[in-house]
Amino acid sequence: MAETIDVDDPADPRVDDFRDLKSADRRLDLPTRKGLVYAEGVVVVRRMLDSRFAPTALLGVERRRAELVDDLVAVEVPYYRATAEVMAEVVGFHLNRGVLAVAGRPPELGMDDVITHARTIAVLEGVNDHENIGAMFRNAAGLGAEAILFGDRCADPLYRRAVRVSMGHALRIPFASVPDWPHGLDMLRSRGFQIVALTPNPAAPPLATAMTGNRVALLLGAEGPGLTENAMQAADIRARIPMTPGTDSLNVATAAAMAFYERARIV
Repeated sequence: MAETIDVDDPADPRVDDFRDLKSADRRLDLPTRKGLVYAEGVVVVRRMLDSRFAPTALLGVERRRAELVDDLVAVEVPYYRATAEVMAEVVGFHLNRGVLAVAGRPPELGMDDVITHARTIAVLEGVNDHENIGAMFRNAAGLGAEAILFGDRCADPLYRRAVRVSMGHALRIPFASVPDWPHGLDMLRSRGFQIVALTPNPAAPPLATAMTGNRVALLLGAEGPGLTENAMQAADIRARIPMTPGTDSLNVATAAAMAFYERARIV
């Protein structure tokens, strides 16, 4: 059972891993970065507890501890109980969700680790908005995509905001980086994936008719620039989501959700 420890002093060093989250955990290149992963709120904490990300501590108010009491029976880590005011001083802002869990980063998974049993995956290039990344994971969980791969210039999927927007699914949907981008996509093809690059080009066939493979990798780029030509050329086919004339593109997470749904509908 998680041990409950009361914290009355915001300067208590035992809660240093939760301190000043707006600045302390923002960039991978900072020398002081600890590489920690945070779950915010009861739902996301539960999903962390049910993932490969093992929490080392929790910080929260009594009300949230009571909600999590059954989940914490098998967890031998401290639950630092504080008032909302003390917690806000530690974290650096008022946390409406009332509880945080922190975990270290396990070793990164490789491509083969995440695609072995998958039939539908997303592959991203240049998607550097954390909210889009988080929404991508949430959409994948809800619509049956089994993995996400990251090419060049993508945001950190374990950044606090990405995990929060994903509702914790960034901790559960497996992901990996594609080495030697975009040539690493050849590994997908060798594993039987049809690589489908999404484009707004009206000359491309509709997505519903383009996805013909038993295993499909949906290649998506950032809003605005979209996929690079090199990435497009690495795909087997380019496809579009039919849109109203005069609309140039969709939000990338929205486009992914529509593609996941269409794929689930025809599988």
